[in-house]
Amino acid sequence: MIVKGKKRGRPSGKSSELSAQVILDKAKSLMRNEKKVPSIRSLASSLNVDAMAIYHYFNNKDALLESITTSLIESIYQPQVNDDWKKALTELCTSYLILLDSYPGLLNTLLSMEGTGPAQVFVERFNILIKALNLSKEAQDNALNLLVDYLHGFALALNCQGDELLLHVDQLTGPLNFYCAALERN
Repeated sequence: MIVKGKKRGRPSGKSSELSAQVILDKAKSLMRNEKKVPSIRSLASSLNVDAMAIYHYFNNKDALLESITTSLIESIYQPQVNDDWKKALTELCTSYLILLDSYPGLLNTLLSMEGTGPAQVFVERFNILIKALNLSKEAQDNALNLLVDYLHGFALALNCQGDELLLHVDQLTGPLNFYCAALERN
């Protein structure tokens, strides 16, 4: 069987323009435009390669999926240890919601994944911010779970509102101030 215009199998030596980064960039672009994670076939087609060429760089679809989502999540706000924790938490949450709003299929993908790599990025950044509060492990876990559940609900509402735009990311400020006040009292 001959497939016109596509390179079959593994990419060829140094002359190949295909790389893991090229694949990730194209997958993220397709995800943003199509509002869902692209299939291996559609990704390969848009790169003008055979689907098996993708597997040269990623062991399986789950490995590709984790790489895509981790790459996206790593773009959210990176707090510093000595930042004003409330302001930095607002930046972290806002950047996370903007990301989830920009890639509507990302939230469903994150929630359906077995791997924890992408979630760990957010958790590590959250932990940097609240370290100064000296919360117990239980309080810290509860604070994280409450915040993440709220942010995911907010992102879901953003993705479901259609063209009316009744809800927008800057409406996060009031509830987040309330949340921060509760953390300080703990």
